Amino acid sequence: MNPIFKFEGIYTPVVTPYHEDGSVNWDALSDVIEYLITSGVHGLISGGSTGENYAQTVEERLELAKFTHAQLKGRLPLVVGTGAMLTPDSIALASGAREIGADSILLASPPYSVPTDRENALNALAIDKAADLPVMLYNYPHRTGTMMGEEFLDRVGRSRNFCGIKESSGDINRVHLLARDYPHIQLGCGMDDQALEFFAWGAPFWVCGGSNFLPEEHVALYNACVIEGDFAKGRRIMSAMMPLMRVLEQGGKFIQTIKHGVTMNSIEAGAMRAPLKGLNKDDKRALEQVTRVLKKTIADIVAEKKIGG
Repeated sequence: MNPIFKFEGIYTPVVTPYHEDGSVNWDALSDVIEYLITSGVHGLISGGSTGENYAQTVEERLELAKFTHAQLKGRLPLVVGTGAMLTPDSIALASGAREIGADSILLASPPYSVPTDRENALNALAIDKAADLPVMLYNYPHRTGTMMGEEFLDRVGRSRNFCGIKESSGDINRVHLLARDYPHIQLGCGMDDQALEFFAWGAPFWVCGGSNFLPEEHVALYNACVIEGDFAKGRRIMSAMMPLMRVLEQGGKFIQTIKHGVTMNSIEAGAMRAPLKGLNKDDKRALEQVTRVLKKTIADIVAEKKIGG
């Protein structure tokens, strides 16, 4: 069964730039969107956790999604996040995504309540009904407390809208299960340090926060593995990216690190909303050093083919 929508390439969960008073910096958000388009990513996600959705009201999230859709002007597909603790909030976000003309929704398990597979599936189907758009599932049990198990996948599979999954469990056996037993749900990488393994198992897309500030380097890995099928080259690129993965996951500073990366590209990403605080000088220095080496190494790898003809 062919999916109704093909998720292919690098999907960036867009950061939300803020002014110091916590209001959205719309000019900076516009700059981020334009930068990502010109840098070659394949789709954008509005309202993901990288965009600090947990610190935003439903109304703010819909306003951000509407702005992003208008800015894109159809140049890239837009996925709108619907993750929320309350089902009515998720349904409102799903309905809003449909109204603004989004291409797809991102659907996660509701955090904290820890529903059963059956309860989780019924919740997902209610959100799906409100949107009636292609769905990218988001399995992130470390954040939600709930694994999207086989009963869940079987139940939601009754709707053709469920055609992709961002798998962020970190369990490589889940990659095997999804690739072998659920081929009708496109497999997407949601664990950055496993991107090479996901691509080896046929994943056609990667949702990666780091692509907010290193889009070309993330696209380079996708191109090597998926477009060229050159996994020897892919391993070299992935090896160059591994120090970045370690920096991004340093003690719960993922969003702060990505926002500083965006600021390094001369786009003022601003502060985080509470409870998060910015990076200290040592953290910034570490990211700047890792980024400098990574960019040069990957640029050299990509240039080799061009030099060789």
